Amino acid sequence: MNTVKGVLSEELDNSERMLEKYKQAVKALPKGSLVAKKIRNGVFYYLAYRVGPRIRFEYLGKLSANRLANHKKKHGEAQARRLQYRKLISDLKNQIIFLKRALHERKRHSR
Repeated sequence: MNTVKGVLSEELDNSERMLEKYKQAVKALPKGSLVAKKIRNGVFYYLAYRVGPRIRFEYLGKLSANRLANHKKKHGEAQARRLQYRKLISDLKNQIIFLKRALHERKRHSR
């Protein structure tokens, strides 16, 4: 039984380390989404991102077609990676809960 507990404990430690790495990877990604606002006759672009409970808009101005394509590509890739990382983080959190329960299972049944 100690072998199984050792393997589960090792897997728990590994999962917690991976969780922290994924959280750091999400923080390293560029924040926000590109937002177009039509004001009078022009289209102006902003970078929208959350700071605490508030949403901030960073003015980027009128963007050329090339610069707009670069922004969309950069932030589109970042959003896709962020979505992947969030899925992995969610799965790891569930795995950590399962492992913690499995490691403490004996304490609940020893009554």
